[in-house]
Amino acid sequence: MASVPSGVLPVAKPAGVTSHDVVDRVRRLPIARGAKVGHAGTLDPFATGLLLVLVGHATRFQRFLMSLPKTYAATAHLGAVSDTGDPTGALTTTGRRASDSALRAAASGLVGEIDQRVPLTSAVKVGGERLYRKARRGEAFETPVRRVRISRLEIVCFDESEQRVDLVVECSSGTYVRQLVADLGEAAGAGAYCEALERTAIGSFRLEDAGGDRLVPLAEALSFLPERPLDPDEERIARSGRPVENGVDSHAANVRLTAGGELVAVAERRDGVLKPVTVIPG
Repeated sequence: MASVPSGVLPVAKPAGVTSHDVVDRVRRLPIARGAKVGHAGTLDPFATGLLLVLVGHATRFQRFLMSLPKTYAATAHLGAVSDTGDPTGALTTTGRRASDSALRAAASGLVGEIDQRVPLTSAVKVGGERLYRKARRGEAFETPVRRVRISRLEIVCFDESEQRVDLVVECSSGTYVRQLVADLGEAAGAGAYCEALERTAIGSFRLEDAGGDRLVPLAEALSFLPERPLDPDEERIARSGRPVENGVDSHAANVRLTAGGELVAVAERRDGVLKPVTVIPG
């Protein structure tokens, strides 16, 4: 019996399709051969760019890949707001304009650790139900606030006459770029919505590397984690879920355990040992 395919497939998502649509398409490709398929981080239908599709055992390691920082190219339209934060919502002009100096001051104030209110269109659950479902019913409720990190918010080009600005955003996982654009517009005094959005990087994965048919092996896809090679006895121990000695000069919370260059498990550092928390069956 042929082995089940496993690995990460970088895909360039087009506009107008959901992340689930992309997963469904990959599921039908020969590269997946009936394996379980998922993804690591949703892109809205209007957005384009890099989507990491997980095939086979890679779906077990979704949370580690989802935690990677992201890079986006965004276009903000100032002087108008959207009830969804993007072009798919109801648009309202504000009658206000932003100056170059006000825009740059606003951008500077949004770099670093910031509190961000989760948009009503989010799939985050409140009281056990998705926010967007509550919003569709017109319910009044307080949306949660998240602490996120904006490492870079660069103004690439500002057309002051058209009130459009091209941005580069480097941010932590869990950041809502639509909300960041809305906050930028409000801070600049004009209001804004995200007119276009493209994800260009996830950790070391780059959009220009998408479009092929090669599954990135898990040991390579998770190379941002420190590595602890195992000898044959340790490999048997780890595959059974039992801890192995630390042996890694790193303070990282998670470590990948490998044997012969292949991923065996991701382990957590606990009381001086490495406890496997996600294991690939032998």
